[in-house]
Amino acid sequence: MEPPSPQDEGLRKKQPKKPVPEVLPRPPRALFCLTLENPVRKACISVVEWKPFETIILLTIFANCVALAVYLPMPEDDNNTLNLGLHPTYLKGPPPTLQPLTIITAAINSQHLRAPALSQEKLEYFFLIVFSIEAAMKIIAYGFLFHQDAYLRSGWNVLDFIIVFLGVFTVILEQVNIIQSNTAPMSSKGAGLDVKALRAFRVLRPLRLVSGVPSLQVVLNSIFKAMLPLFHIALLVLFMVIIYAIIGLELFKGKMHKTCYFIGTDIVATVENEKPSPCARTGSGRPCTINGSECRGGWPGPNHGITHFDNFGFSMLTVYQCITMEGWTDVLYWVNDAIGNEWPWIYFVTLILLGSFFILNLVLGVLSGEFTKEREKAKSRGTFQKLREKQQLEEDLRGYLSWITQGEVMDVDDLKEGKLALDEGGSDTESLYEIAGLNKIIQFVRHWRQWNRIFRWKCHDVVKSRVFYWLVILIVALNTLSIASEHHHQPLWLTHLQDVANRVLLSLFTVEMLMKMYGLGLRQYFMSIFNRFDCFVVCSGILEVLLVESGAMTPLGISVLRCIRLLRIFKITKYWASLSNLVASLLNSVRSIASLLLLLFLFIVIFALLGMQLFGGRFDFEDTEVRRSNFDNFPQALISVFQVLTGEDWNSVMYNGILAYGGPTYPGVLVSIYFIILFVCGNYILLNVFLAIAVDNLAEAESLTSAQKAKAEERRRRKMSKGLPDKSEEEKTTLTKKLDQKPKGEGIPTTAKLKIDEFESNVNEVKDPYPSADFPGDDEEDEPEVPISPRPRPLAELQLKEKAVPIPDASAFFIFSPTNRIRILCHRIVNATWFTNFILLFILLSSAALAAEDPIRAESVRNQTGSCCWVLAVIMVGMGMVVVMLLLLLMVMMVMVMMIVVVVMVVVMVVAMEIMVVVMVG
Repeated sequence: MEPPSPQDEGLRKKQPKKPVPEVLPRPPRALFCLTLENPVRKACISVVEWKPFETIILLTIFANCVALAVYLPMPEDDNNTLNLGLHPTYLKGPPPTLQPLTIITAAINSQHLRAPALSQEKLEYFFLIVFSIEAAMKIIAYGFLFHQDAYLRSGWNVLDFIIVFLGVFTVILEQVNIIQSNTAPMSSKGAGLDVKALRAFRVLRPLRLVSGVPSLQVVLNSIFKAMLPLFHIALLVLFMVIIYAIIGLELFKGKMHKTCYFIGTDIVATVENEKPSPCARTGSGRPCTINGSECRGGWPGPNHGITHFDNFGFSMLTVYQCITMEGWTDVLYWVNDAIGNEWPWIYFVTLILLGSFFILNLVLGVLSGEFTKEREKAKSRGTFQKLREKQQLEEDLRGYLSWITQGEVMDVDDLKEGKLALDEGGSDTESLYEIAGLNKIIQFVRHWRQWNRIFRWKCHDVVKSRVFYWLVILIVALNTLSIASEHHHQPLWLTHLQDVANRVLLSLFTVEMLMKMYGLGLRQYFMSIFNRFDCFVVCSGILEVLLVESGAMTPLGISVLRCIRLLRIFKITKYWASLSNLVASLLNSVRSIASLLLLLFLFIVIFALLGMQLFGGRFDFEDTEVRRSNFDNFPQALISVFQVLTGEDWNSVMYNGILAYGGPTYPGVLVSIYFIILFVCGNYILLNVFLAIAVDNLAEAESLTSAQKAKAEERRRRKMSKGLPDKSEEEKTTLTKKLDQKPKGEGIPTTAKLKIDEFESNVNEVKDPYPSADFPGDDEEDEPEVPISPRPRPLAELQLKEKAVPIPDASAFFIFSPTNRIRILCHRIVNATWFTNFILLFILLSSAALAAEDPIRAESVRNQTGSCCWVLAVIMVGMGMVVVMLLLLLMVMMVMVMMIVVVVMVVVMVVAMEIMVVVMVG
């Protein structure tokens, strides 16, 4: 065996060593009595550290969630056969069937199916026993509290212990109440409801297993690291809500309890299908226009007395609803109806501007910053570096295969020379070939291989050409136009034309695919994700045509294969460099997005189960209106929670939840906490992480595009430097002379320094870690120079100088040249700062006069301000006429001066001629 070389030893030293997992020592005693040698503790340690044990617990958690999800809560704690199957102890007799409705009705009336929420639940007992055994075994194995790795030192274990403790405590209370009273063990609004809600949090436990996933770790770390900045923003939001709640309390207290009643009755006077709203007896508020009605107090207020500013708590709830921008216009209009519309808009507009547009958007900035930091940390640790290296290797492999193909074509002449040498040098072999009859076959194979290489390289050049690129883009546009032209009740000729166009375009796409497969080779073709996508779309289109021709599918029927045809428009992303980079960055973030979707789904499931426990069967009010957003079953609860997350009409769901617990009183008001927590955590945190990922992807795509442009520019400069070596010195000399002519105070611009450095330094080409887009003709792309500096300065530090606007070279009115004094004077006046401000002042005055007009009442006094517009127009026209008159006066003066000069010159010439005549005669 050969000894290792020094290079191998150096490589071994450079390779990073795998971290050895550190085994933490177990505490010598657990619960002050169980040592490590205790057989009970040994058994518990072996069980809890057994890998299938965690899987069993997770399956039990999933089964518990399924049991909570399939349970159908009903009004007045009624039950059906499904619930009785889950909780058989509800039944005090033989179980009824689902067929006869009369039996169930009679059972309800005889208290056979009516059962309290906290009765003995055998299925819940099973889950409680399993989770209690798990907690007890972990406590015995790891200790309870006082050790470093004790059971309660983990946050997940604390949550499990609280849920198990509450479950056991509830069972004990059940048994005590059953012993004391056999009729009603406990009220339906007792502790059982809260325990069921806490059991739903058990679905959080699977999050312990995803802590080792890098992408989910990035998302979770981003959220956890952002908690402190988010807490600061929450304090700022709370401070602003308190301020506006106090202001609203002082301004609108008791103003929203008056509405229109019929005189002498307590019947609210409203139009049919119209909800009551506040009114005002005097002022510009809403008057009572129905005959026999009057405005008086005693009305609870909008939304059954929930939306008002009568006390600090409801004022904060109303302000928070307005900040979320859901239903804030309704509150504004109700206040306008109550006190008038002169000034309340100032309160609500400033609240939206400060709260919604500014403060709440800080959450996105915090999450985006933290997510970017975590991504940078992950990249520095090498988590995402493997993907970059893989893409770079694929790019190098494609270039290598292309180089091999080109080399095979260039080797055609060598093969011909080899063939001639073979024919001249081997007579015995030739006779053998003639005898065997193989000479012609070998020659045919050689010629076929040579022509195949030539045609393949020509095809490679064609598919990489710019003409082919634009041709494919045109075909994609025609395909999109053909599909977009489909509509309902379209004529028969259009249907036939679309069918023919689909087949023709499909044939063109098939030809494109075959040309790429032949020119690039199958291996290089399928290395690109876009080419795989193209192949899938084309093959599905061919399959669709075959199914239509065979009669298995209608030509215009709804099918998956026809929908796949719509995906052809995404072919443009392959040829659009910036869009291709954006897609590549999105694909790199698929793991983070998938992890965030998993986290969001768990969040929705938890709050849906909580909503079922809190509001299941309770959205059944006296009115006949059906609440579509309810928590009566698990699928509908998921939809309701998702609706609240998106912020669409979430306040109406909250109002129904408050009414389900008695309205705006003590127990019902606490229900709003559920919806506020759901909206804050879901909408402002989790959904904003999607925006943070999108912002990070945009930044990454921009860096990819910049890197590709820089690489293309570098290749272009290297080609120019190789082709024109002497011209660089001339350009360098010219640039140096131009820089020497600059004033000393201006210094050398960064772009000029960059150009000089391009000629002075020999830049070595560095491998780009980012993949380049497959876009033909990037080398010819000419990008403008971008100033480069090591650190950009703030805008306040830059001393910007106003540049003088040059006079155009052409003449004005075919009279005034660029050097004309009148034109120079007018140019100075027009570009003067005071002249611009003067014109802007008149524009503002004109706009204010237009805004003061009353478009409804033509005889309004405000419309008399139209004379101001005439005055302003006259002033501006007068100024223009004055300027024109001045110009004409200057022109007349110049003409007169010119005439005087001409007369003087004529007189001088006449005098000179007379003098010359006198001299000559004399």
